[in-house]
Amino acid sequence: MERNNLFPVFLKLESLETLIVGGGHVGLEKLTALLKNSPSAKITLVARAIGEPIKELARKHTQVKLFERNFKLWDLWDKDLVLLATDNRQLHETIRNFARTRRLLINVADTPDLCDFYLGSVVTKGNLKIGVSTNGKSPTISKRIREYLEDALPDNTNELLDNMQKIRDQIKGDFSKKVQVLNDVTASFLERGGA
Repeated sequence: MERNNLFPVFLKLESLETLIVGGGHVGLEKLTALLKNSPSAKITLVARAIGEPIKELARKHTQVKLFERNFKLWDLWDKDLVLLATDNRQLHETIRNFARTRRLLINVADTPDLCDFYLGSVVTKGNLKIGVSTNGKSPTISKRIREYLEDALPDNTNELLDNMQKIRDQIKGDFSKKVQVLNDVTASFLERGGA
């Protein structure tokens, strides 16, 4: 049976340098997703033509740098992540080959075979964040599952997390003891139908 072998990870984009190549609709989609999840993300976007919606979004996020010109090899210098969002597969392959020599992680829009990672659908309720991935097979299914989870999780989920942290901070004992107490607390919460 086929399975998703991707390793989920949550990145602190404010401490990384991200490059987006592409200034059209897909570039806007990637930039919007990054900033929605990490409003302080440090992002450089390079494109021959940059659409007005991207410029407008960048004006609201001063750490986003825009360069309206062709991609240059040195755009990869000092970057940690690269997102390619043009409609030119040959350009994507060329940039990917250069980026791989620098051991950078790459996402290529709508081209799973060129990706090192995918951008999944994300559900955020305060401090709770859930990522949904279909292994690049169906972004539509990811979106539907995200919508379902957003509706299913109560708006006061963050209050629950805050309360759990207070409980955790008050528990005495070693790690095993703390885990047991927290397991008992969450089990009783779920038995009462709290979530």
